[in-house]
Amino acid sequence: MFSPKKEWRAIELETPNTTSIILGYVLPLALIPAIFTILGYGLIGVKVPYWGSFKSWQLGLSGGIASFISTIASVYLTAFIVDLLAPSFKVQKNFGKAMQLVAYSFTPMWVAGIFNIFPSIRIIASLLGIYGLVLLYQGFEFTMKPSKDNTIGYYLATLGILIVSFFLLSFIMALILGAIITPSFGPRF
Repeated sequence: MFSPKKEWRAIELETPNTTSIILGYVLPLALIPAIFTILGYGLIGVKVPYWGSFKSWQLGLSGGIASFISTIASVYLTAFIVDLLAPSFKVQKNFGKAMQLVAYSFTPMWVAGIFNIFPSIRIIASLLGIYGLVLLYQGFEFTMKPSKDNTIGYYLATLGILIVSFFLLSFIMALILGAIITPSFGPRF
């Protein structure tokens, strides 16, 4: 996160192992926002206008699990799409390199997930995640290697898919887990 060009150069030389990236990198980092979401809603709580303040382990658990599952699914889906789009931007398909690009670009957002401990300021995690978009753009040069002319188009197509997939998956997971874990959103919190 602090010296991205140097890190992307090192990543460029690696032979990607998608299993290792997911198990050794994505899963542990995806736990950060999930755990701090659970703790934030369970220990700190949230203030809701006209409802008052409340703490909810159920809501925290629902949100944490949704975050974790949608993060893993988004990484796979976005890497799949980056790889699928490669020929359209005159780049050789390489799912491993696409996985590196996506997984390592998400790092700032996951680390900033620490802010989820305070539900009222969790937007900070999302804002810090914007830095990940800069890393994503920089990473194309070292992972997928599009020509200079194709980099912006490839980046914008990927960015659009990343945003849609993350929010869609988060919404679906929140609905499913909300129905299972938090069947009633009444004053029992």
